[in-house]
Amino acid sequence: MLLTRMPTAALVVAVGLAAVIQPSVQSQGGSIPRTSWDKKPDLNGIWQTLSTANWDLEDHEGGSSPVIVTGVWGARLPGMSVVEGGKIPYKPEALAKREQNRKNALPGKPGRDVSADPELNCFLPGVPRATYLPHPFQIFQSPNRMWIVYQYSYARREIFMNGKKETPIESWMGWSNARWDGDTLVIDVTGLNGQAWFDRAGNYATEALHVVERYTMIDRDHIMYEATIEDPNVFTRPWKISMPLYRRIERNVQLLQFRCAEYVEEFFYGEFVSPPRD
Repeated sequence: MLLTRMPTAALVVAVGLAAVIQPSVQSQGGSIPRTSWDKKPDLNGIWQTLSTANWDLEDHEGGSSPVIVTGVWGARLPGMSVVEGGKIPYKPEALAKREQNRKNALPGKPGRDVSADPELNCFLPGVPRATYLPHPFQIFQSPNRMWIVYQYSYARREIFMNGKKETPIESWMGWSNARWDGDTLVIDVTGLNGQAWFDRAGNYATEALHVVERYTMIDRDHIMYEATIEDPNVFTRPWKISMPLYRRIERNVQLLQFRCAEYVEEFFYGEFVSPPRD
């Protein structure tokens, strides 16, 4: 799929700006905050991606809203692939399933539909999708454990440091064990239930999914995020996505309530509610 590109003049300006900005980014490398207990990068804070990956991990055009009455409010944003190599390496039969998911992503009428995008149903987003939803998340770091709390639908993860814990049960957010590889935090995620999608375009995996995340702080306000994804039921080989995460630096920034379950009640049950009587 071809993406609409910037005009040549704008592209030249952008490249020139990048050349000016790049040295200042590099000079911030020494400003990485570090913990008092082990001098590793201090990831504490509220973070968010600017990626359009939640629409589609691969290249995708902009498009009109699938719900006509919302006009441009619900329009699909264009975006470039965050997949290394551009394309997800599906097995042929699995690619057919992805295309079916894509057709079913938005049901034609109100009501719970488990074949639709799990995000639409307010189910937990899974890993790695929780990272690039259009919501911030907060990292809490301590010597033996870490926690990631997501604004979306109260999703959260407890991450065990330097001591492998076995998965007790499959779940939407899986089971996370972590270690440091130099200054990169590596999180090994297993125990995923295979019901989450990677995006609104129907990209998916099964309960055999294994995700290895890497969080590399490149300065005090930016983390390079990578996730290697493996599922022999669906893909011909492991594959990787990557994107930067940005620290939210507004004054008094905090996670706010996103009452996802309440927001879908009318969608799920509106057809069963009697209209008000005069």
